[in-house]
Amino acid sequence: MTGQLDPVIHPTHRLKICAMLDAGAEVEMAVVKDAVGLSASALSKQVAALVDAGYVAQERAQRDSRRIWLTLTPQGKRAYRGHVLALQEIVAGAALPS
Repeated sequence: MTGQLDPVIHPTHRLKICAMLDAGAEVEMAVVKDAVGLSASALSKQVAALVDAGYVAQERAQRDSRRIWLTLTPQGKRAYRGHVLALQEIVAGAALPS
């Protein structure tokens, strides 16, 4: 299988967000914010780009609508894993022969 770089996922913060979501089933947005180190508004813009692409789903908690849970959609998982594979292929191809 050959990977493919994805321009939506490629920006560093979006790549970090996808990595976190791929590692966990559901992650609270506040946890992602702390881990990625973005302000709430900057994180919201990055997440919106991933939501618009169909890569991330968000759901508000029923008891506290300020809490938002993020998940990577099946399409998002495919795109993220293909992007990571493409990065691995680039790194492997850049190795200098001994």
